[in-house]
Amino acid sequence: MDFISFDLIDYDRFPINQPGPERDALIERVRAELADDGCAVLKHFLTAQGVAALVSEADGVAPKGHRSFNRTNAYFTKDDPSLPASDPRRQFFDRSNAFVPADNFCKDGPLRKIHDSLGFDGFIQDCLEEPKFHRYADPLADVIVNLAEEGNGFPWHFDTNNFTVTIAIQNAEAGGAFEYAPHIRKGDENFAEVARVLDGTSDLIKVLNLEPGDLQIFRGRYSLHRVAPLVGSRPRYVAIFSYVEEANMVDAPERTLQLYGRTLPIHHERAGQRADAYLD
Repeated sequence: MDFISFDLIDYDRFPINQPGPERDALIERVRAELADDGCAVLKHFLTAQGVAALVSEADGVAPKGHRSFNRTNAYFTKDDPSLPASDPRRQFFDRSNAFVPADNFCKDGPLRKIHDSLGFDGFIQDCLEEPKFHRYADPLADVIVNLAEEGNGFPWHFDTNNFTVTIAIQNAEAGGAFEYAPHIRKGDENFAEVARVLDGTSDLIKVLNLEPGDLQIFRGRYSLHRVAPLVGSRPRYVAIFSYVEEANMVDAPERTLQLYGRTLPIHHERAGQRADAYLD
C-alpha cells in the first residue's frame, strides 16, 4: 500500500507543518517539558492507520533484527579494573534486545515516510531550540526499530546521540515501562548519582508508560534511562529517529557492532570524531 504523511500523522491534532498559533503553542509546551526533565510526549501523534502500517512493517523486518545477549555498563565501555568496584563504570548488567538497522527500511515504507514527512524535522528542531541540528549520518542507525521480546529489556544507559525521537509502535502484553533520571549528567558525569540510580536508591527516577502512536522527544545523552523487562508473547516495537549537533556523525565501531552485529567502512573512517567528551 502507498502511504502519504497525512495517512500516518494526525495533522489535525498536531499541525507541525502549519506555521501559526497552534503550532507555536505546541512547541512551547514541548519546550517546557524538555526544560523540566529532558522528555516530552505527544500522545497519539500517529493516526490509527499510521500505527497499523508501522506494526505491519515492523513485523515484516523483525527477522532482520540483530539480537544480542551480553553484559554492558551504562556507557557501553569496557571494564576498567583501575577504578573502584563501586564505580558505575564497573557496574555491568545483562542486556538482551534487538535492533533492526536502518538499511532495512525502504524509502517508500511508512517509517521513512514519517521521517520525511512535511514539517517533521523542522518541528523537532524548533522544539529542541538547537541551531546545530542534523539527521544522524549513520547508514545503520538514522531511523531504526527496536524490538524486544519476553524477558528482554534494556538496562540503564546513556545515548550516543544528543537528541532521540521515538514513536511507540506496539507494546508487549505487560512490562516495558520507560524509566529515566532527568538531566543526571548535564555539565559533568555525576558518577555518584549515577551509582545511586544503578543501586535503586536515587529519588530522581521517573516512570513513563507510552502507548502506540505516541511521539517522544528525549535528551538521552544527558538522562540515564532504561526499558523494564517485558512479559508476554507479543513483541514491543519502538521506532527511533536520531538527530545530532554535528553533520556527518556516526556511531563508534565498537558500539555499532554491539547494537547491529556489523559495521561499515564509514564507522571506522569517522571513529573518534564526537563533538563532546562524555563517555559512550
